[in-house]
Amino acid sequence: MPGKTLVKALPGEKRPGYGLVVLVKDDLTAASHLTRTPNLRTLKPVLITPFDLEKESLQIHEAIAPGTIDYAVDIAQIGPMPVDGQADLIIEHRGSHEFVNDIRLRAKYSAQFEILCARCVEPVPVPLSGDFDLIFRPADADAESGERAITLDETEIGYYEESGLLLEDVVREQVLLSLPGRTLCTPDCKGLCPSCGQNLNSASCNCDKATADPRWNALAGLAGAIKLKN
Repeated sequence: MPGKTLVKALPGEKRPGYGLVVLVKDDLTAASHLTRTPNLRTLKPVLITPFDLEKESLQIHEAIAPGTIDYAVDIAQIGPMPVDGQADLIIEHRGSHEFVNDIRLRAKYSAQFEILCARCVEPVPVPLSGDFDLIFRPADADAESGERAITLDETEIGYYEESGLLLEDVVREQVLLSLPGRTLCTPDCKGLCPSCGQNLNSASCNCDKATADPRWNALAGLAGAIKLKN
């Protein structure tokens, strides 16, 4: 049986049977060094519930617009992010009268990002793509008092709230897990001058390179004081 299909058009785009996508502006704090596209958010987030999956799987074909997901102050999504996948309901039996509605979400994504260099804070283009196959369980399914041993497979299980599972939350987590821990524009990036903030990759500055770190002032003359004491 063919599954349901969820399609979200790009900002301002018309698709047969779906009409024009309406968008609203939302202020989002951003790093001044990043070139961000206007922060546009779709009116309705993609919420997946067990009810949607009772009769058939849910086919997902979405393009997440830049600004829809807030990753971090030094990370910006550039251009739309296609997300294609499928959601299924898995009924977990826990005895003769207890059932748990798990959601299995499989999808792939790809997008262009800009991440600030860890030394000079200039934006660095980072292409990213990935896929995931995850199981989500109701948040209160394991809310038992006391300690409970879990299996190795259960360490890979996430949880969703009573209202359902937000696709954007899952994608955000997967993107953050896939991004490099430290990004440099070049391996030999010179960074910024600690005194004036000049980007030393593009120009030098006239700051005294021998200026002492003020944090050491408290120890100034300590060696001489120790000698006098002896």
